Amino acid sequence: MKKSPLVSIFLIILIDILGFTIILPLLPFYAESLGATPVIVGWLLSSYGICQFVAGPVLGQISDRVGRKPVLLVSQIGTCIGFLILAFSKSLIPVFVSRVIDGLTAGNISVAQAYISDVTEPEKRAKSFGLIGIAFGFGFLVGPAIAGLLAHFGHQYPIFAAAGLSAASILATYVLLPSQKKEETLPGRNAGERSPSGFISWKKYLGLLKEPELGFLLWQFSAFIFAFGIFFSGFALFAERRYIFHTAPFGTREVSYLFAYVGLLGMIIQGALIGRLVKLFGESRLVMTGFFLMGIGFMYLGWTFDIPQLLAAVTITFVGMSVLRPSLTSLITQKAGRRRQGMALGMTQSFMSISQIAAPFLSGFLIQHRFLTPWAWVGVLTSGCGLMLLFFRKILFPSAERVF
Repeated sequence: MKKSPLVSIFLIILIDILGFTIILPLLPFYAESLGATPVIVGWLLSSYGICQFVAGPVLGQISDRVGRKPVLLVSQIGTCIGFLILAFSKSLIPVFVSRVIDGLTAGNISVAQAYISDVTEPEKRAKSFGLIGIAFGFGFLVGPAIAGLLAHFGHQYPIFAAAGLSAASILATYVLLPSQKKEETLPGRNAGERSPSGFISWKKYLGLLKEPELGFLLWQFSAFIFAFGIFFSGFALFAERRYIFHTAPFGTREVSYLFAYVGLLGMIIQGALIGRLVKLFGESRLVMTGFFLMGIGFMYLGWTFDIPQLLAAVTITFVGMSVLRPSLTSLITQKAGRRRQGMALGMTQSFMSISQIAAPFLSGFLIQHRFLTPWAWVGVLTSGCGLMLLFFRKILFPSAERVF
């Protein structure tokens, strides 16, 4: 019996995310050790997003034309090079260079999502996209723990570990991932999305936002990913200034352990429960529930001053995020249709990039000026916008999947 390619893509995504999650809790503290302020840390994180914003849709559409595997390999090679430069950085300039290189080739997750869409039926996509959730969950469980352990020997050691994992993902992609047939990746069918000169037609991409239903779903994704970006771009510096553990401020180890807990939640919900939840409630109800829980969790986070309260707030927030992301991604691919899946998912990658530009800058500004509670409430506002978009969608398109 032919082995499902989902097994291979899961292993590849898992290795990639392990590398990413090793760096995630470390980078703000690493930059601070080289003299960065919270605002500079925000600019550092934003530089990655700026480059990804430019490259994301391009990589998505190229993958529609030439196949997912070649683009995925290029993306992973760029990530590996970026990690190596970061590990040898002795000042902030090469740190910025490393993030620019990584950002320009950042397309791992969106291309992997397009691959999953190619090989699964619409009614099974939410569960299949849950594979990414499982990988994120396991990555957040193990990656930060590796960072916390290796950080005792110096900041470079976790980065070298991430680079090693990135190199392993390149090998895994080359060896394990099947090359798709032409009819699966549909090369050439999106040629009409290009301008006569052959470049990406940005007008076509922006046109997705004007389409009935699909536009609302994409804007909802932008609200979700901005709240997600606010948390992960600012939490390390927020926690360093808000919480005390064993008479010392939060550092790499404490933030890493909290991210590991977040990963465990993601594994449980997106791994074991998301398929059953979709069958019981449908994607739209899960999207509504996710935004509601996110808003409550962020509101509570703004009022927390001790670790038990912090754990409660984070639990509420990430239960919401864990049911929301795979459900919303599934709806987007269904409305986009098979021929434009890479294009639509490239658009979600652009929204991720925008959030990675704006969220770190806003987080750095608020945290440097000690506006810690307002930082958390930005997540409340963004989650509320996601809920409002859902209600407007139901009013304008009552024939869509029932929410209530």
